[in-house]
Amino acid sequence: MTGLEQRREAVALPRGPLVGFAVGSLGMGVWVTVPGLLLLYFLTDVLAVAPWLAGLTLLLPKIADVLLHPWIGHRCDVEQARRGHRRRLLLAGCALPVAFAALFAVPGSLTGATAAAWVAVFFVAGNLLFAAYQVPYLATPADLRIGYHERTRLMAFRMVVLTLGILVAGLLAPLLAGGDDATRAGYLRMAVVLAAGMLAAMAVGVGGIGRLRRAASAPALGHGAGGWRALAASLRDRQFRRLAGAYLAMSTTTHLVLAGVPYYAEYELGRARLTTVLVAAFVAPALLVTPAWLALARRVGKQRALLGAQVAFAAGSLVLAVGRPAGLPVLVAAVAVLGVAFAGMQLLPFSMLPDVIRAAGAQRAGTYTGVWTATEATGAALGPYAYALCLAAGGFVASSAGQTVTQSAGALTALRYGFGLLPAAVMVLAVLVQRRYTLDGSARAGGGEH
Repeated sequence: MTGLEQRREAVALPRGPLVGFAVGSLGMGVWVTVPGLLLLYFLTDVLAVAPWLAGLTLLLPKIADVLLHPWIGHRCDVEQARRGHRRRLLLAGCALPVAFAALFAVPGSLTGATAAAWVAVFFVAGNLLFAAYQVPYLATPADLRIGYHERTRLMAFRMVVLTLGILVAGLLAPLLAGGDDATRAGYLRMAVVLAAGMLAAMAVGVGGIGRLRRAASAPALGHGAGGWRALAASLRDRQFRRLAGAYLAMSTTTHLVLAGVPYYAEYELGRARLTTVLVAAFVAPALLVTPAWLALARRVGKQRALLGAQVAFAAGSLVLAVGRPAGLPVLVAAVAVLGVAFAGMQLLPFSMLPDVIRAAGAQRAGTYTGVWTATEATGAALGPYAYALCLAAGGFVASSAGQTVTQSAGALTALRYGFGLLPAAVMVLAVLVQRRYTLDGSARAGGGEH
């Protein structure tokens, strides 16, 4: 990279557009959090869906994500090349709140398999609309003429607001649904209220992206081949493959933990209302430590900082496997450690992604981002599915709203180990894959900021 190119990439983004861009993550945070936190529990303990079928209900719709996200990414690049922006996909994605509300609006006559089919249909629709918004949203950093550290700063703004959305959604959703006495009507009320907030936040995000592009947009480039050829090209990129592989393991782990929180609170700790306490302990630290992760990344690089976050997450998960004998304060502290690590695992990979894209050629930003979001969606499905398999293996018994079921010792052991040991094991896999990523040093040297 020449000195002139480095100066062009050294643009400092104005704070106002940064905040507007970040606000879009509030709406995305609701979709990321609420289905991951409550949908498996909603299926097994409100709609009387067997654990194995509930797991498939969350897993199978994600197959469409794996196929469609790269295609959406290619269309995103076509829009960028032809129109100089990706706004049409963003606006289409703003219909996501409708699908979110419908997801929990299961008619009272449906239970078991028919209720699972209703949820699956609207889960597919919601995932598709989420991709239409998420792919162009996350392609934005690669579209801007900014350098290595400014990309991290941009994603730090996004991470703080996303964390706020996850925290608010994670605390409000169980309460709006009815807490210990959640009902179908309560879940519908929760979905409608949060959907209204999603729509407002996503609209602000569209405006923020427009202002960022006016402030620091790079020249529009041509687009390459799409479909399966684009997918193959991205997977041949060793740096992208390593980063995406590690993020698949991270996404699987965090969504597994999120899906297990209601079960751990009710059956291991004995109080369903502790769900909100555990969610707060997991998410709230991220609001405080994101600036620290930003500073650490500037000091030691994104790669080393991310490896530290992964190791910390694995260590905290092992404490949770001990369960009730460890004591509630220790368990809450362990969840807080997971939250601190989670902040790093959200900030750093998402700021490394545009580094990889810029190294490979920014004209494929949408395609790379589409593959990335497909990876994230796969992890979001595999996590709850893996936990559902743990429940099924332990003999967990599903129930409907208001019904009391005594679970066996095997089921209780399975839900505890699934919440602790399994996440630790998957996170070790993430560390092993992440260690092979080597772009960070050259990206720091050529990113135009020091």
